[in-house]
Amino acid sequence: MSYRLGINLGFAINKYIEPEVWTKVVRENLGLRYVQFVADLLNPFWPPDYVENQLNRITKAAKQYDIVVESLFTSSFTRVNHLMNPDAEARKFWLAWFKKFLDIGRRLGAKNAGSHFGIMTFDTYDDADKRKYILDEGVRGWQELTFYARETGYDSLIFEPMSVPREMANTIEETRDLMARVNAHAGIPLKVCLDVGHAPHPSERDPYPWIEQLAADSPVIHLQQTVLHKSNHAPFTEEANKTGIITRERVMETVKKAGCTDALFAFEISHREHWDTDFRIIQDLKDSVDYFRPLIPE
Repeated sequence: MSYRLGINLGFAINKYIEPEVWTKVVRENLGLRYVQFVADLLNPFWPPDYVENQLNRITKAAKQYDIVVESLFTSSFTRVNHLMNPDAEARKFWLAWFKKFLDIGRRLGAKNAGSHFGIMTFDTYDDADKRKYILDEGVRGWQELTFYARETGYDSLIFEPMSVPREMANTIEETRDLMARVNAHAGIPLKVCLDVGHAPHPSERDPYPWIEQLAADSPVIHLQQTVLHKSNHAPFTEEANKTGIITRERVMETVKKAGCTDALFAFEISHREHWDTDFRIIQDLKDSVDYFRPLIPE
């Protein structure tokens, strides 16, 4: 088995954005090596010269601190409609955006990349014909990206089950259906970026069946502490663990039961800007690493 402990860099947005800073925090403060890089730290829409400059800085800093950029993902400010935008022109330039994003990821050494599947507007979701059309468009968009990703050198693309039906993958069955639809004509497999705190549908709120059913198809698994009926993205501190439903033992037992043998376990922990949390971000993340480290030593 190859399990690796790492972190999604969403924690660094607007806090530790400098490449020389976040790499040092990940390696020296948290004792981690593997990261899932996020688009909010280097957006393909930005001017090419700036993107190139940032890539050079990131590559240099990652080498200095022995950081492995294993995965690539969208994040808070890129949680938009993209491949399911109702505007055809918008879908076209988001498809180009994802190709540039994949180019960035390969420069950083990523072997998988992804996002949420897409988001429908209410106008689209409330109209059965529009809903079917835009879902077909989303599937075609992802299929095109899988062929581009194959040419670029990726192993797989990934998408994350989200919170409400119009954000897609709201149930285990729907998640499997989306994979099957894209993979019916794909250059490389579309897989899942599972989150142990995402169990959105009211009839599927227990996160552990999600892990058992989907972990085998998930090369990246997001770790967060949460409570039933929410997705808190809380740290694994002693305080949060008292009321949280996520335990390291049960997560790892369920992952193994699912048949998952190779995965990056990436902390996806959020700290809202608040006096009570802003000054303990690093300590909370370190506590989370210490909690899972006994079961994922790499």
